[in-house]
Amino acid sequence: MAWEDRTPFEAIKFQFGLSEADVIKVMRNHLKTSSFKLWRKRVNSGVSSKHAKKRSEKIKRFKSTRQGAINNNKISKR
Repeated sequence: MAWEDRTPFEAIKFQFGLSEADVIKVMRNHLKTSSFKLWRKRVNSGVSSKHAKKRSEKIKRFKSTRQGAINNNKISKR
């Protein structure tokens, strides 16, 4: 979810309880340095909609329509 540009940090916080800073730490620890730098550049570039403020008001969903169900979280159990 963190890698996907259309999934906002707020959705990750809601589903997994991880703040933006926590997500950044996880990404830093699990990606190669170059991949992490590219991800941070993309998230901060304005192209990404990782922050709810940057998203269109029309988008009400947490995930892409093409994204599969995620097991063992609050959303998929509904």
